[in-house]
Amino acid sequence: MPSPLPGEQAPIIVQLDRWRAGVPPDAWPDSLPASGEIWRQDVFAVADAYRTGSASPRQLLTAVLVWGYGPIGYGPWRAARSLDADPDGKRLAYALEAVSASAPDEAALGTAYRRFRDPNHARLPWLGPGLFTKVLYFVGYRRGLGGVQPLILDHVVAGRLPAQAGVTRRNGWSPDEWLAYLRWATEQAQRRGVEPDAVQLAVVHDTEAART
Repeated sequence: MPSPLPGEQAPIIVQLDRWRAGVPPDAWPDSLPASGEIWRQDVFAVADAYRTGSASPRQLLTAVLVWGYGPIGYGPWRAARSLDADPDGKRLAYALEAVSASAPDEAALGTAYRRFRDPNHARLPWLGPGLFTKVLYFVGYRRGLGGVQPLILDHVVAGRLPAQAGVTRRNGWSPDEWLAYLRWATEQAQRRGVEPDAVQLAVVHDTEAART
């Protein structure tokens, strides 16, 4: 079993049979555990495979959405609508081009965020910032390198961030808001001697560490 990341309290538990029946067969990542207990490291493994060319953009998106939607009943239906809008994965590949390099910098992160919002090139139905920042996190995060790293920004995180994180809304965040949050998390991580995603997990679980 994959080791939980620091601050990760439990896996996401899903009914894989429902998911496999709900998404196109070519988009299914076979490496997801048959138990239906999905840890972040399971999704990172699919992202690693994507970057090396052994998983498709559609398989990557499915893995992220299985984890992101979890047991929510409409998850497979919405995931299928997102996948159907990009049958060859070209829109996803274009959006992720800038963060698939060895160590994407802040400019690359901003480019990827803007591409996911662009209706002419990469935006997909049912894939707003709360979900596509999950995709960016799994593809773009480089553990152990320090610096600004992509993190998840959804309504749970946004609702619990302190004002100094620079996020002023509960949804529909601009690229500048996302980058401000990433910089804040980087500063917090450096001060505490942890990874930036440990800061994000502390925010999610509303621990004391997230408020200091």
